[in-house]
This record gives sequence, structure tokens and C-alpha cells, in this order.
Amino acid sequence: MAQFVSKQEALRCLNLSSTTLKKYRLQGLLVEGIHWVRVNSRCTRYNLELIQDWLHNRHDPAAHQRAIEIYQASLLSNQRKPSRVSSKRR
Repeated sequence: MAQFVSKQEALRCLNLSSTTLKKYRLQGLLVEGIHWVRVNSRCTRYNLELIQDWLHNRHDPAAHQRAIEIYQASLLSNQRKPSRVSSKRR
């Protein structure tokens, strides 16, 4: 499961400056809803795992896209509903 963290925690774990993280976000290199989410007007959270993957795979977009697809598939909203097996017997 993805871990969303505060900006301070992301900066510490990723060893990035606040300016660099903001630049990546504003340039669209980090995608809203994937790499980061806006909780409200004053609160942004960062998907630490996907940002780390992006940093490692910046020059291999296909590899990073696979990580995004795995993340999206893991969301509860993308899980299949369990099929209901009829218990009726004829």
C-alpha cells in the first residue's frame, strides 16, 4: 500500500530540497493524483514509493509507468468485487 507523507518527511527521505520538489511538481514531472495529492488548500501529501521509483527510473519512463499501473491496480477502487456464488442447487 502506498505511503503518503508530508512535505517535510518526503524531503528528508528523498534527500531533495523544497525548491526541487516544488519544481518537479509545477513542471508536471510529478503528477497530481499519482505522485502527490492535495488534501486541502494547505495540505499536500506525497506518494513516497512512487516518487522514489520515478527518481530511479527518470530515464526509463516505461519502467516507471509499470510502477504507476501497479499502484493504481492496488487501490481499493480498482479491486474486483468478489463474485457471489449462488448457493441454490437444483
